[in-house]
Amino acid sequence: MRKTLITTAVSAALMLGACSENSAESITETQSVKTEAQTSAQKGAENVLLHKSTLQDQAPQFDKLNIADYVPAFELGMQQHKAEILAITDNAAPATFDNTLVALETSGALLNRVSRAFFNLAGLISDDNFTKIEGDMVPKLTEHEDNIYLDAKLFARIKAVYDAKDRLNAEDQRLVDFYYNKFERAGAKLSDADKAKMRELNGELAKLGTEFSQNILKSFKEDVILVQDKQQLEGLSEDEIASLAAAAKEAGKEGYMITLVNTTRQPILSRLANRELRKTIWETSAYRAMDSNGPLDIKLAQLRAEKAQLLGYPSWAAYTVADQMAKTPEAVYGILDDLAPKALAKAKVEAADIQAEIAKSGADFELQAWDWAYYAEKVRQERYSLDEGLVKPYFEFNRVLHDGLFFAMNKLYGIEIKSRDDLPVWHKDVKAFEVFDKDGSSIGLFYLDPYARPGKNGGAWMDELVTQSGLLKAKPVVYNALNIPKPAEGQPTLMTFDEVSTMFHEFGHAIHGLFSQVKYPSLAGTSTARDFVEFPSQANEDWSVDPQVIANYAKHYKTGEAIPADLLAKVLKSQQFNQGFGTVEYLAAALLDMEWHSIPAGTEIKDVAAFEKQALAKHGLDYAPIPSRYKSTYFSHSFGGGYSAGYYAYLWTEVFAADSFAVIGKRGGLKLENGTKYRETVLSKGNSQDLMQDYINFSGSKPTTDALLKRRGLVN
Repeated sequence: MRKTLITTAVSAALMLGACSENSAESITETQSVKTEAQTSAQKGAENVLLHKSTLQDQAPQFDKLNIADYVPAFELGMQQHKAEILAITDNAAPATFDNTLVALETSGALLNRVSRAFFNLAGLISDDNFTKIEGDMVPKLTEHEDNIYLDAKLFARIKAVYDAKDRLNAEDQRLVDFYYNKFERAGAKLSDADKAKMRELNGELAKLGTEFSQNILKSFKEDVILVQDKQQLEGLSEDEIASLAAAAKEAGKEGYMITLVNTTRQPILSRLANRELRKTIWETSAYRAMDSNGPLDIKLAQLRAEKAQLLGYPSWAAYTVADQMAKTPEAVYGILDDLAPKALAKAKVEAADIQAEIAKSGADFELQAWDWAYYAEKVRQERYSLDEGLVKPYFEFNRVLHDGLFFAMNKLYGIEIKSRDDLPVWHKDVKAFEVFDKDGSSIGLFYLDPYARPGKNGGAWMDELVTQSGLLKAKPVVYNALNIPKPAEGQPTLMTFDEVSTMFHEFGHAIHGLFSQVKYPSLAGTSTARDFVEFPSQANEDWSVDPQVIANYAKHYKTGEAIPADLLAKVLKSQQFNQGFGTVEYLAAALLDMEWHSIPAGTEIKDVAAFEKQALAKHGLDYAPIPSRYKSTYFSHSFGGGYSAGYYAYLWTEVFAADSFAVIGKRGGLKLENGTKYRETVLSKGNSQDLMQDYINFSGSKPTTDALLKRRGLVN
């Protein structure tokens, strides 16, 4: 996932232009944060956020950040940005590309720096201090954004440049179009009365979106399952049990603590023999945050519909998709509904096999959602003679990282990735690296935060700490966050193959940011349409199963012996197993996201669960054994992040990913020649030119769904 910098309501404005896991004593009042902050501000140089970082590539000085630094830095950043915008609007000279658009691009440097530091860390090491500051600052940042995007004088200058843009070169025109579109979609053309209403809506949306995300973080801490009787953990290895015990101890609890991942499906269910415990875990996952986030789901959807109507769109989905590659909700529904019956048919075949396995075990019950993973694993083991416990020792974290991911990137792009232990990090488990090009020059910096922990968002994502820019002469500084369970002290980190794929996926986002060669930061790196940005990440997953790559990293962590050929063949063949389930749970989430955001303004919704059931039934996916990958109350992509009416993007871009991998395969596979062309035509371009044309420049034609259907095993 390419994560948006902060809540959708304020991220656009911020693009104009000693902190540890226990970074400070807990404080009871936001005002006390401000008091400490003011003291820090008076010290001047001690607040490192107020100055450009002295580290390489302006990497944040994580070891010198203090929780009291953020508020004064935010406030000064907004003051400076306001003054810079005023200088643009009050310029007596006629509007030009340089004195208006370039001036906008170079404004807000301090605000951007503090925002990147704060909001990234708020998702990585959050505590009560971060929560309080976020709650205080988001409304102010939203108001600051509205003051910019609803400024009639500023928009008049942008429009003047827009009307004369034919005189500019292609990349400059792209920037003009970007800003004109941003301002128009933000409401710059509205009447004064409607602008006032827009401010009201944006303020409420920002507040509720922040509350939704904070409720999920709270849920990760509180919605845990404590097991007292070790016998209930039958099916887990001793190392896994020790890890659960260590997690409980670290949290100050007794017994064995099972924490949830962000999806409805919980990986641990595939190994637990105790059906009652499986049900407890599944229900805890499926119904989490219902009381806190259920009302927010309804309100956010209604407010977004009202905002879309104000801007002249029939729904939030219509408003959102108009700015993406898909262009219309009908195009999105078309691809989702076309795949849904094929996926459900395959899933029901899988369900029949699982029901037979249940009967074979001597049990007599109908397949339920909490049974699927456990009995599907038995079917998989029988069909492929594949035991996950025998596979994981061949996927040790450091070997996968260095001999797998970094090896593949070297073969494909010629880059070298070297550890930088001298750089400060935000948590002791974080690893820092420098990325070098094939000519030995430095490309930028990369951080990897691998393990799950309290205070860290669930899932996996990439974000930028510094965005590449030719204009600002800035090299990229990016990071990947994963949520691999941390093993007990002294034990190796043995990964599932899904975790291996996720590592490759997120680094696909990372190289998209690292390889950027774009002049303007607003168009650089991963700042593309959401239904394009997941293409490079999904394409990068495929290198995890390339024969040359997997032969280099799939080695036993104790003996160093390569994974046996027959076991590897089973692993690779099994990747298409259970694809009906995987496709259905994804489609259900994508359709829920679209349905929530297809409601017209004024729609009354009283019950979240009833809305979900009705929405899925409408598309033929109300199938109890396979719930949506995310239910609405913890659907961060849709309600807390930047993917509202955009979760379909993963499928949309998988078409590109599967097609591109087929193209590369025909051209010889893992070769520097292929990587160089892909890098030059796609990864380096950001959003500086037409995205579909980027793909055509690489492959020679638009993508088709043929490779996708084969990839998911939905056709032979």
